[in-house]
Amino acid sequence: MLVSDFMAFVHPPFMPIRPIRFWHRGQLTEVVDAAPTRSVLDWLREDARCTGTKEGCNEGDCGACTVVLGRLDAHGALQLTPVNACIQFLPTLDGQALFTVEDLAGPGGALHPVQQALVDHHASQCGFCTPGFVMSLWTQYQAHAAAGTQPTRQALADALSGNLCRCTGYRPILDAGEHMLDSPAQPLPTEAVQAALRQLAQDPPLHYSAAGGHFHAPRTLEALASLLLEHPAAQLLAGSTDIGLWVNKQLRVLPELVYLGAVPELRQIEEDAGMPHEHASVLRIGAGASLEAAWQALAARWPSLQDVWLRFASPLVRGTGTLGGNVANGSPIGDAPPVLMALDATLLLRRGDVLRRLPLHQFYLGYMKNALQPGEFLQAVELPLRQAAQVMRAYKISKRFDCDISALCAGLALRFEGEHIIAARLAFGGMAATVQRAARAEAALVGQPWTEATLQAVQAALALDFRPLDDLRASAAYRLQVAQNLLRRFWLETRLHEPLPVQALNVWPLRVQTGVPAEGIER
Repeated sequence: MLVSDFMAFVHPPFMPIRPIRFWHRGQLTEVVDAAPTRSVLDWLREDARCTGTKEGCNEGDCGACTVVLGRLDAHGALQLTPVNACIQFLPTLDGQALFTVEDLAGPGGALHPVQQALVDHHASQCGFCTPGFVMSLWTQYQAHAAAGTQPTRQALADALSGNLCRCTGYRPILDAGEHMLDSPAQPLPTEAVQAALRQLAQDPPLHYSAAGGHFHAPRTLEALASLLLEHPAAQLLAGSTDIGLWVNKQLRVLPELVYLGAVPELRQIEEDAGMPHEHASVLRIGAGASLEAAWQALAARWPSLQDVWLRFASPLVRGTGTLGGNVANGSPIGDAPPVLMALDATLLLRRGDVLRRLPLHQFYLGYMKNALQPGEFLQAVELPLRQAAQVMRAYKISKRFDCDISALCAGLALRFEGEHIIAARLAFGGMAATVQRAARAEAALVGQPWTEATLQAVQAALALDFRPLDDLRASAAYRLQVAQNLLRRFWLETRLHEPLPVQALNVWPLRVQTGVPAEGIER
C-alpha cells in the first residue's frame, strides 16, 4: 500500500507506520508484514517456529494454545496474564512480553519444576494439551514463588478451568500443581524484561498496516474519540475474545481495527462522589478494564457475585476480555449484562467530546443491536453504591459448570424498607433476543412483603414477561422453569425470616466442607 493511501486512512496529522514490537525469547522482536488479524498462535507456529504451543479448538475454549503475556503495572512491576493465543491478534502484543513453553527450559534443556512435577505425577497422557496446562501452572508458580506461598487445590482448579484435558483427568494435574513448589523456587528473572518493556513504552502509538489491513492503537481517550469520528465504520477491538472467532470461524475480513487496549484511562476502576443526579457514591469501571479486574471489583462490593465471577468463561478469557466488550457485544446470553442491569448500571458513552449517559436497560434495541451512534463508544460502566438495604444474587445455568456459555443467567436485586420491598430489579439473559428486565415480575414485588405468596405471584408474572429462546443449549420450557426455580432459590436465600445458609443451596461449599470427592475438574 502506498504511503499516500495510508495517509488518507488515518486522522491527520500523519501518524507514521511502525513495526509491531514486543519482547519474545529473550529479545525485542519486530514484525512488519503480518496481517493485523493474524493470530499469535499462527505467528508462533508458522513464522517463529515455536511449535510447543498447540492448536486445539481455535476458539479460545480448550487452552491448548495457552501463552503468557507480561505487562508493567502502574508501579513498574511485571504482571503475568495467561491468554489463549489462538484468538489474540498479533498487533495486540505491541509493547508487551510474550512467554511460551519454550521459555521454560533450564540450563542444558532441563525441565522447569512445573514440567517435572507433571512428569512425576503422571499428569500427561497424549500430551497435546500439556503445554497449555504448563503455562497456566507456570503463571501460578511465578506468583506463589514471588510471594513465598503455596497454592491451594481449589485455587489451582480455578486457575485451570480454561484448560481442558480429555485423557488423563484432572486429579494428577492438580497433584502436580500442589507439588510444583516442593523444590527450591525458580522465580522468573524480571529485570531484563522490565527494562525492555520500559524501552518499548517510549515508542509512539502503534499505527500498523499490512496485507490490506490497518490496526491503530491510540493511547488517550481524546485520540480514540478523534479517530472514531474520522472513521466511524472501523471495528473496535478490545480483548478479541469474540472478534477473534469472527476471523477464525466465520472467516470475516476486518480491514480497519481500532484497538482499545493501549488507552490507560479505559482500564481505570474507581469510586467517586457520584453522578450529578445521584447522592450516592458511584463505582465506575472503565470499558477497557479486564473482566478479571472488573469482576474482582464487583465481588468486593457484592460478595454474592463471587460464584458467577469464577464461572464467567475462564481465567484465560477474563484476563483479556473486557467488561465493556461484554456489554457492547449485546449477546442475549452474556453473563455480565443481567448482573449489571440488576445493579442499576448506567453507561457512559462518548462521541468526540460529547458525553452522554444511558441506563443499561435502554441500551439494547434488538438482537445484537444497541443504541451506539456512529463514531460513539462505551467509555465506562457506572454503578450506584446506595446505602439503603439491598440484597443481590446472580445465578448462572450451563451444561458444564466451568468455562461454558450460559443457557440462562439471572441478576436479581431487592431493596427493603422494613419488611416490604420498595424496589426490585430482575434481569435475565437467555430468555429473549436481548438481556431484559422482567417488568411484570418486578411490579409484583414492589410494595409487597417478601413471603412465599409474593414469590408465587412473581413466578406467575415471569411467565408473562418472556418468550424464552429455544435452541441447542436449552428449550424454551426448560428456561422458563429454571428461571422460576431461581426466583425460589433467591427467596430461600434472602427471605427476612430464617433464610437458608449457602451450604443448603450450593453443592460446592458443601462438598468442600464435607470432603466429598468430585469427578472431573474440581471446583
